[in-house]
Amino acid sequence: MLFWFAFAAPVLVAEVFRSPMIDYRLVIVGALLPLVEVIAGRAFVLHTLLAPVVALTVVMVATVGRRLLRRRLLGIPIGLFLHLVLDGTWTSAELFWWPLFGWSLADVQLPEARSLGLRLLLEVLGIGIAALAWRRYALDDPEARSRLRRTGHLPAAVRPVRSR
Repeated sequence: MLFWFAFAAPVLVAEVFRSPMIDYRLVIVGALLPLVEVIAGRAFVLHTLLAPVVALTVVMVATVGRRLLRRRLLGIPIGLFLHLVLDGTWTSAELFWWPLFGWSLADVQLPEARSLGLRLLLEVLGIGIAALAWRRYALDDPEARSRLRRTGHLPAAVRPVRSR
């Protein structure tokens, strides 16, 4: 479910925070990071609430007095949190709240192991979100794409929502 996480997470962040200074590349990294466990074939700490909380704590402590670095690095824990939301990890108390319900995750199924049909639907939705984001964030403009590649910023993300 690569496209689902890679495109839904930054678009959600852009629409909620509307900040031109968030590094959306790091949001994507954070949202994709738990897929390492999918490759390994079993759930572990990246699919639990503990991982983004620890990542957020590390970023906050390590960047005291360095506001711009903090703002950039916050994309990783934000992406980790969004992975849990977009994946439905919160529906498995044993996995989401680990280690509160026991230390073993051997019998816990990865959320990505859902039905093939649902996974395909989410991938198609991810591609659809990418197409909408392309237009919404003016990524047809070469300068906007270049800025996103160089800095991770979406300048159009701070546009006010038009009233109807």
